[in-house]
Amino acid sequence: MKYDDASWHFQGNQGIFPAGLHPDHGATPIGMFLGWAIVRDLVGDLHCLDEERAFDLDRVKNRHLRPRDFLLNWSDGMLTTEDLSPEGNAFAKAYYRDLYLADWDGLFPDRYRIDDTWENFDRVVAILDWRFDSWREGSLEQQVGEVLEELAARER
Repeated sequence: MKYDDASWHFQGNQGIFPAGLHPDHGATPIGMFLGWAIVRDLVGDLHCLDEERAFDLDRVKNRHLRPRDFLLNWSDGMLTTEDLSPEGNAFAKAYYRDLYLADWDGLFPDRYRIDDTWENFDRVVAILDWRFDSWREGSLEQQVGEVLEELAARER
C-alpha cells in the first residue's frame, strides 16, 4: 500500500504546489516522516536487510544524510508499507493520511516552502513522537494546536 508519493504533490497539486519550486520539495514532508521512522527504528526490513540501504539508514541517524534524500534515493519518493516495520505501518495507517499533513500544516503553514533542515526535522520529530505516544495510548484526537501548546510548555 502506498501512503504518499512526492509526485502526487508536485504533479497532482497544481493549485497548491508553488510554480517554479523544485519537485524535491514535494518529498520533504514524506521524507521527514520516513526519517522519523528511521531514527525510531520503525523502518521496514526492505531497508534494514540491504547493506547499502542499511549504511544510509545509519547516515540518517547520524545526520549525514537528510531523510528526504534517503526517500528519493531508496524509495522513489514514495512512502509504502514496505518502508515501515509492522508497528510503523500500524501507526501510519492510523495517523498518516488523516492527520500527518494537518499536523505538518500546523507547523509549516506554507506546506512546500520548507527548508529541509535538521532544525525543521526536530520540530517534526517532536510532533510525531507525541502522536506516536498518543496512538500507543489509544488516542489521536488531539488537535495540532493543542499538541504544539503542550510541547511549548514542556520546553519552558
